[in-house]
Amino acid sequence: MRVVVVGAGIVGASAAFHLADAGVDVVVVDRSHPGKATLAGAGIICPWPTAATDEELVRLYVAGAEAIPEIVDRLNELGRPDSSHRRIGAIALAADDAELAAIERRVTDRATGSRSIGDVQRIDGSEAQRRFPPLRSDLPGVWIEGGARLDGRAMTATLLAAAHLDPRPGDVELLVAGDRACGVLLDGERIDADAVVAAGGAWTDALLTRHGIEVDVEPQKGQILHLDVGDRFGSSPTDHWPSILPPGPHYLVPFEDGRVVVGATRETGSGFDTRVTVAGQREVLDAALRWAPGLAEAELIETRVGLRPLASSGRPTIGPLSEVDGVFIGTGLGASGLTIGPLAGRMLADRVIGD
Repeated sequence: MRVVVVGAGIVGASAAFHLADAGVDVVVVDRSHPGKATLAGAGIICPWPTAATDEELVRLYVAGAEAIPEIVDRLNELGRPDSSHRRIGAIALAADDAELAAIERRVTDRATGSRSIGDVQRIDGSEAQRRFPPLRSDLPGVWIEGGARLDGRAMTATLLAAAHLDPRPGDVELLVAGDRACGVLLDGERIDADAVVAAGGAWTDALLTRHGIEVDVEPQKGQILHLDVGDRFGSSPTDHWPSILPPGPHYLVPFEDGRVVVGATRETGSGFDTRVTVAGQREVLDAALRWAPGLAEAELIETRVGLRPLASSGRPTIGPLSEVDGVFIGTGLGASGLTIGPLAGRMLADRVIGD
């Protein structure tokens, strides 16, 4: 069996890895568009506090977080140790007691049966600041031991390397015979296949529209800033800091060597605009300093822009395409891409091989 995977982001890389791990002949093609969401995402893996009310989607979100350590374990078994995933803990901050109680209730309800959530407890503002020193000291929160982060760039590279796959660049066109996919054209070269996995993120429709098909996805621009705190809080302090989830859409994620990632804008209707804008920078910095004024003297070292594949329904599309046999779609994960993406790829691989 041969399968072509279109897209080498987190969903496509995971699908390709799991297919190859099952003995399938896999070809990965990727256009390397500017703004690929996987390459920009901060990688917060902490679904339990989400205020989302679609409980079926929340279950998928939590399942995504639970699946990542399993996938990392499989990579280790294959001699491809992966350091992109690290459990660092997370603090979901609250502006008042009512919000704190609501966060604690959501997390507690979703912790049932979780293998990775770990210890959950309320902490006061001084304790939150002790764990993440740039924070204000007046913000209580819920400590979630199992909060983690995932470096999307590193994870996709490891998945593809473990599968011995190098993405082939170029423009791709879906080939259909009758009502069934039979492969793709890559820069005019025909690649025959028994199935095609379309995991092109915000660009997925480009593969389908010439066949009169569209999926529910559009780009949503996210601007994400990387800061360097240097030695202001001690030698390599950020190695042991947790992620911070304040009220609203913004966040702070520590990495090694003094790096703190702050984000992100959610610019719905942005189209495929990947410019760094003054308004976007200001929004993210204002939010970061509102919650963590201690970051004011950090150095701004990088801005990344990602185009999230956003579904208007709020739900991703994962599974076989009804209009054309042999096409399997994985897109629409929005801001949850790095949490759900590895699991979504595994789910797609399972469907392709009939599991």
